[in-house]
Amino acid sequence: MTIILLILGLIAGLIAGLFGVGGGIIFTPVLFFLFEQAGISNSVPWAVASGLMCTWITALASVVRQYNQQHLFLKEGLLLGFFGALGISLGKWVLLSPYYSRTEFIIVFSSLLFYSAVLMFMRGRKTEIDIEVDKDVSFQSFSPKQASITGLIGGGIASLAGVGGGGTMVPIMNLFFKQYFRKAVSISHLGMLTMITVGVLQLMAEQPELNGAGQSLTKWTLGYVDLGAVNSMGWTALLGAYCGAWLNHKIPRHYLQLGFALLALVMGTRLLLTL
Repeated sequence: MTIILLILGLIAGLIAGLFGVGGGIIFTPVLFFLFEQAGISNSVPWAVASGLMCTWITALASVVRQYNQQHLFLKEGLLLGFFGALGISLGKWVLLSPYYSRTEFIIVFSSLLFYSAVLMFMRGRKTEIDIEVDKDVSFQSFSPKQASITGLIGGGIASLAGVGGGGTMVPIMNLFFKQYFRKAVSISHLGMLTMITVGVLQLMAEQPELNGAGQSLTKWTLGYVDLGAVNSMGWTALLGAYCGAWLNHKIPRHYLQLGFALLALVMGTRLLLTL
């Protein structure tokens, strides 16, 4: 089992660094099924919290890598993270409430992902690539209004689905707010790091109801976060995130967008299969 978790962590980290998503599309479903098999009665918050903790590791690695490449948009990323933290706090309240219905959310979120995938696919097919202005992406403004819309949506989705939110925030910034793809990826990484820090700390502070044996995968837990499971996946995810962030600057933008479209389709399908 440990070897499987190490391999999955590497794959998730690579995806995170390459496309600007948090890796939660792999972390969270794997952890969800593991918690289910362990007989945990309330597996969703455990999977979400532990998946977000794994995602935090990959986001940190990507931010460090982009800082070293001098491609870190500090102001925009922190602004996005602020509003993302508000969104993840609201989403956490819904996640832990007895009124939270996963079915309606999964349908809406999957529809959004499929829509984003279609838009990304259509845009990625265009061959008049980036017009070299991509080198001057720092001149493209990202307003507080845009950050608030993107962050609240991304943060809410992060806490409810256990994903980093980048899978939603990147297409919002790239397609609707006309941010260049690599800039959107960079902003999303720092935004995810900030908002997930807030969300994980809140979930660590919670006191899960214990109904006997089998309440977590390992004995090393803090709140809803299974630190033992996170440790098994986190180290290889860190390596994968560094590789992915490096590849992000080596692959033409239209290929990245086509790849992101495929990733969004996979994310949406994965969510629908949990119904």
